[in-house]
Amino acid sequence: MWLIKYRDLIWNLTLTDLKIKYQNSVLGFAWSLLNPLLMMLVLYAVFINIFRFNQENFALYLLVGLIVWRFFAIGTSTAMGSIVGRPGLVTKIYIPRQILVLSTTLSCFISSILEFFVLIPLIIIFGVKISPGILFFPIVHGIYFFIVYGVSLILASLFVYYRDLNQIWDVVIQLGFFLSPIVYPFSVIPARYISYYILNPMTVLVETYRNFLIYGSLPGLRSVLYLILVGVILILVGTGIFHRLERRFAEMI
Repeated sequence: MWLIKYRDLIWNLTLTDLKIKYQNSVLGFAWSLLNPLLMMLVLYAVFINIFRFNQENFALYLLVGLIVWRFFAIGTSTAMGSIVGRPGLVTKIYIPRQILVLSTTLSCFISSILEFFVLIPLIIIFGVKISPGILFFPIVHGIYFFIVYGVSLILASLFVYYRDLNQIWDVVIQLGFFLSPIVYPFSVIPARYISYYILNPMTVLVETYRNFLIYGSLPGLRSVLYLILVGVILILVGTGIFHRLERRFAEMI
């Protein structure tokens, strides 16, 4: 299996992505938390003072939602250029090209895990008790990885052919941000739309993380099974599209 045969290459590419991401930054990894913190302050001021939301632990509610969303937004947007960004590995040597997408997604995955680790002290500072439900973090975050990787496979293969896809995806990311319960409470959604709203996997993911990080409740079995189903479907569809298009990668690059 290529995952085992090329495991050293995957790891080296992942580390290279991480180093490149932070090497020219003065604050380095600190920006990974400063960015959502600053965004949280802005959104908190707007939504508390203008929209008058009365959500318990609203600042922490926002911060968790932002960190969860960042993995999807940054992971998919970065992985989109993983094939085009390494033409030498596509045209000059043979390796399974999924490795390029996988290593980029893995680097974002590691960054996301570190962001959540830094979030734990902030949760305590906000006065929220850490519950045993946090032990489900590896399971939920692992499922989340496969969702992001599946979408990344689709985007990376399509981007080789359609270079303006990144502009379209930026709009989709912005739209998805406001269609998910990140900056507003889930309770503001009218009851007649709830059944459609929870079909959005990001809605289920964001609420699942909040439940075991903030409210101390265990992830619902139905939610976990739904996320697993979404992850499996995206991996299968992403792999199918990738294999269908990769035969002309070298030519198109």
